[in-house]
Amino acid sequence: MITNEPSTQPTELPTEHAGLPEEYASYSFPPSADTEKSNPWLKLLLGILTWFGSVLLLIFVPAIVAIPYFIYVWRARGMPRPEALATDKTFLFVSILGIVPTHLLTLLLVWIVVTEWRKRPFWKTVGFEWPRETNPLIGTALCIVAAGVLLAIGFLVTNFWGGSKTQLDLLVESSIPARLATAFVAVFTAPLVEELIYRGVLYSAIERALGRAIAIFAVSLLFAGVHVFQYINNLAVITVITLLSFTLTFVRAYTGKLLPSFVIHLVFNGVQSLIIALAPFFGWGSS
Repeated sequence: MITNEPSTQPTELPTEHAGLPEEYASYSFPPSADTEKSNPWLKLLLGILTWFGSVLLLIFVPAIVAIPYFIYVWRARGMPRPEALATDKTFLFVSILGIVPTHLLTLLLVWIVVTEWRKRPFWKTVGFEWPRETNPLIGTALCIVAAGVLLAIGFLVTNFWGGSKTQLDLLVESSIPARLATAFVAVFTAPLVEELIYRGVLYSAIERALGRAIAIFAVSLLFAGVHVFQYINNLAVITVITLLSFTLTFVRAYTGKLLPSFVIHLVFNGVQSLIIALAPFFGWGSS
């Protein structure tokens, strides 16, 4: 007997999403018009190329931004020596400002890749939202607590383990403008851009091709590795950054969304940036 009553049988997920939580079923990077025919290895290659492009931008854009000042110094005082530039307050300040266009160009790169040039909605596609079952207020509170725990661990590790001043310390302490510029970048551009690249584009691409475990370890180590140069003289700080990286990636993996990782990253950087900005006025550091 044929009836018009709707079926009560549950709809099966596509084969490629079998065994994954429900929120993963609607998420892929970048989504394809025909998900069944999408090649995860091509997505992996695209994800790696996007990450590599972000690293190249980070290397070259600040240097390009600093070229006009370099030419000015050259014409006024002769060819500057590397050690002189390393202590030139204006040069260091301009180099930090160069991170802003770097991040803007990186954001544009991510937008092009994720949306396939305006074919897909950006924020939804990249998973920049709370998990479906999570109350945003409770989720935000939990993220703030997680960031607080990471900051407390970082404080204990760096104070009891110690270590030399890092490259970032020297940049921050070179001048008040450099200090404020560093704080600005750390809050207003770095958390968003870094999460989009690492836990947004790269993580989802690796997870689809190689699985969750490999994605967690690969993304966490790559994120920590990119920051090693800034903290090369201080193993304690490198340890804290690695812990932060694994935490952010675990949160991304087990929530299936990017927004929780972003909030933790934002709060973590925000507290440190506040300390950086206020340090000279409270005697916490040299200017």
